[in-house]
Amino acid sequence: MADFSDPRLQPIVDWFAQQGWKPLPFQWETWQAVLAGKDGLIQVPTGSGKTYAAVMGAIAAMLNEPRKGLQLLYLTPLRALSRDIEQAIRRPIEDCGWDLTVESRTGDTSSSRKSRQLKKMPSILITTPESLSVMLSYPGAAERFQALRAVVLDEWHELLSSKRGTQTELCLSHLRGLQPTLQTWAVSATLGNVQEAAQTAVGLGADPVIISANLKRKTVIRSILPESVDSFPWAGHLGLRMFQELVDALDIEKSTLIFTNTRSQSERWFQALQFAMPEDGDRIALHHGSIDVKEREAIEAGVKTGDIKWVVCTSSLDLGVDFQPVERVVQIGSAKKLARLLQRAGRSAHVPQGTSEVFFLPTNALELLEISAFRRGLEAGELEARSPLHKPYDVLTQHLVTLACGDGFEAESTFAHLRQTVAYQDLTDEEFFWILEFITTGGKCLSAYPRYRKVIYEDSRFKVTDAQILRMHRMGIGTISSNSTLRISFLKGKNLGTIEENFVARLKKGDVFFYAGRQLEFSMIKDMVVYVRKTTKKSTVTPSWYGGNLAISDTLSTRIRQELDGVSNHTHQNQELTCIAPILAVQEQISHIPAMDELLIETCKTREGQHLYVFPFEGRFVHEGLGFLWGYRFANKKRATFTISVNDYGFEILAPKDYPFQELFSEDFLSLENLEADLKSSLNISELTGRKFRGISQVAGLVFKGYPSAKKTSSQLQISSSLIYDVFSKYEPENLLLKQAEREVLDEQLEAHRLAKTLERMQSLPLIWQTMRRPSPLAFPLLVERLNSRMSNETLMERIERMKQQWSDRPTSKSSRRSPQSS
Repeated sequence: MADFSDPRLQPIVDWFAQQGWKPLPFQWETWQAVLAGKDGLIQVPTGSGKTYAAVMGAIAAMLNEPRKGLQLLYLTPLRALSRDIEQAIRRPIEDCGWDLTVESRTGDTSSSRKSRQLKKMPSILITTPESLSVMLSYPGAAERFQALRAVVLDEWHELLSSKRGTQTELCLSHLRGLQPTLQTWAVSATLGNVQEAAQTAVGLGADPVIISANLKRKTVIRSILPESVDSFPWAGHLGLRMFQELVDALDIEKSTLIFTNTRSQSERWFQALQFAMPEDGDRIALHHGSIDVKEREAIEAGVKTGDIKWVVCTSSLDLGVDFQPVERVVQIGSAKKLARLLQRAGRSAHVPQGTSEVFFLPTNALELLEISAFRRGLEAGELEARSPLHKPYDVLTQHLVTLACGDGFEAESTFAHLRQTVAYQDLTDEEFFWILEFITTGGKCLSAYPRYRKVIYEDSRFKVTDAQILRMHRMGIGTISSNSTLRISFLKGKNLGTIEENFVARLKKGDVFFYAGRQLEFSMIKDMVVYVRKTTKKSTVTPSWYGGNLAISDTLSTRIRQELDGVSNHTHQNQELTCIAPILAVQEQISHIPAMDELLIETCKTREGQHLYVFPFEGRFVHEGLGFLWGYRFANKKRATFTISVNDYGFEILAPKDYPFQELFSEDFLSLENLEADLKSSLNISELTGRKFRGISQVAGLVFKGYPSAKKTSSQLQISSSLIYDVFSKYEPENLLLKQAEREVLDEQLEAHRLAKTLERMQSLPLIWQTMRRPSPLAFPLLVERLNSRMSNETLMERIERMKQQWSDRPTSKSSRRSPQSS
């Protein structure tokens, strides 16, 4: 029970009373745990008062036992969040006149302020993992952090399963070495594996307290349904065609966030809404991470004041920016994860025990199945787990050089601290000393090049003394290594934001494209800046950014199979399933709707060749691995050239005509034996590994991105990393960074762990083989996915309509079912 009489909390209680608030039980519990010196994790719904729960206990300790210097470090994953957090923390301090200072330090902070902070730290600092690493790279860290009491990890679920999360773990392990009594508190709203997440945050040396609240936030999902659906749907075929339905369902007087999954999609929808509502154009805004920070700040301020009513956005507004005026949220297309939808839903009614209202607009009729699955999954309280990464050597390499740039480090004590992190708890002596040798000598292959001999050993410590290496390393600190971006500006100088280099490389002078809601004409690239001018010329070109393909999670995939099972057994019914009933009726008529305990496989012969369609409903990454695996295993029985396409529901293997898929199939195709070896053989694993190695080489500091005035292009970075990759592959195949690249391909790109579970699940299922005369409604999106990647003098729509016309004139037949596993 919370001790409501603790005198140390009286200043906090008094300020809450001034606001007309009463501390919630979970806030009391957190404050008491902090004052008792404990570590832990706070998991409560979005908008429930987590920020004050996380910081007020530490502030009470700071008021009770004053110290000089930095006492509370608040880590946030997004720069945009730091402004709101700083305002929230500054408010009680200024209201009550407490002798505490609050500042932020992010990529947007001026160089002069950053320099001043290194000399005199505020009492409370809000920063990002990257900025914390940069601070550790300057001498004097031991003194700078000597008064530190606590670290708060905001939106921990967002960092946890990424290299940024690993970077955070490493920084915290070093801070705990400097300050053994340091407390750590993580804050999260959407996690399925709370205990593991808490342990990762606090390190292996602590016993974390888990604090949750019985604050049930109701999430109401409303579908925006099409009037009718095509019996043969494909990805994206609804999409923008339904912009009028969206406008009709919403109210411009109600503050609304309209979420899309990609930046290019957000640009298109913004244009559509501007076209549909020209009289309200100034009340509709576009927000994504590539838009200039000042413009993003202006939009966020406009939402808070009510001047801007609708914002088309991406994950740039997923996290804890406090938009209390927002009354509803729209999700365009499937959110792919229950946790992502819940996080976005929490942006509306951002108050404790409010009701979140989500309008779901499908871009594909089959996404109606996902909407139904989302609703049942959230009602059951299901959320995806997010696990920490396992020993990413590139992040550790960067971290050790960072420490060497600062005060230097001792090998023995640093190794002990590393073993207290979840990510590196089983780091071996051999691995640690391999990395030490790598950063001091350049390793087996790079020892002849001085720039790779970064760290020296003197006076029992590993240090960096070369001024150029110091400067280059600090500029490269960070773990985000996406495609290179260029600044985009008007010819007269106004900065618009950033754009990916590989998109700009395809533009010719005079080409017109949409960006930040504007119609722009490309003029030139000069000094790594893309210069444009406004234009009224028409164009359908929209910049495409890296990372557009999201895959459904394992939790959602299970729910989708349950939805189909309910349809198959006539036990599930709702408005979404009613809407797609015509599609499912055709599927049942010409093929089969798979139940939970069945695997549907369809074969079909067309002028293109022999098609094999398989429907595990496990997500596109798993299906990519399965498609190549089965292609390899088929080729071992009868050689052929295959074309493979995938989506979230299944995969297609296209073979030459009369290829005997069913005759060649056996239980070996579901075997886990030699799985990793077969996967490597089925793919051009060296090419995929080479691509992964590019990002790893940047994080590990093998490739320098260039100085701000002379950034390297992505092609230059690719050439540099490819040369190093080739050298390592030839002369040092056991190089740990090479091994990491291969592991990332298998674990992240192909989700090998999920693939293995899928094969194991499929081993127990009866296989329903259907021989078709045309692709079924479930197969049709896979066919279109492949057609869409081909060049043709017909438009995609013309080809689809021609195929549908041909099929409508042909009779269909439904074959009998058989299971090779039981025959």
